[in-house]
Amino acid sequence: MQRRKFTSGALAASVLAGLQLPAKASLQSLSETDAATGIRAALERGAVAAVGLLGKTDGFLGNPKVRIELPGFLNDAARFLKATGQQKRVDELITAMNRAAEAAVPQAKTLLVSAVKNMSVEDARNILTGGDDSATQFFAGKTREPLSEKFLPIVTKATEKVSLADKYNAVAGRASSLGLLRKDQANVQEYVTGKALDGLFLIIGEEERKIRQDPIGTGSAILKKVFGALK
Repeated sequence: MQRRKFTSGALAASVLAGLQLPAKASLQSLSETDAATGIRAALERGAVAAVGLLGKTDGFLGNPKVRIELPGFLNDAARFLKATGQQKRVDELITAMNRAAEAAVPQAKTLLVSAVKNMSVEDARNILTGGDDSATQFFAGKTREPLSEKFLPIVTKATEKVSLADKYNAVAGRASSLGLLRKDQANVQEYVTGKALDGLFLIIGEEERKIRQDPIGTGSAILKKVFGALK
């Protein structure tokens, strides 16, 4: 048998061919294993990133997208208090509310990662083919209630340090009975817990959209393969 001879050009072409990426996979060609693995990787990456961004000093207070303000009627009342020289007390309460959320968020990591690891293949397929926030909705459905239970005592401990918190509850309770505030805004601890979760899922949603829009930029081969199939 005649031994095949390679010119330098043929050798280079051969090497490049070996390095060439396969043609972009179509959604139909993805295996269930690849789809589930990619979705799990995306969800865990987004969850961990969101917790890292929010669960630190000024994660909420310094981010206008998630900063927790006083709700409706009480925000109007706060403007009156500021006008009467009590701005410092109002600012202390708002800072305490945001610090409480920042303290609570790191507790979310374990539950979020557990939800990812326990998701079904069907969940993965639904998320992959769903809208830009389908992963976020998955997290909210699986973890919002247990996270609320974890967050509440942390938020309660943090807000108890501010004397105005008790006055918030007294005033907000009366306002709620008069229809001026929603029931979930009538207690500062429950209100902050809810807003902390809203902020967490909002940032997870932003991380999810980043992965969908630029899977190559993640540097992850499986994310590129799975989300690249949607392009």
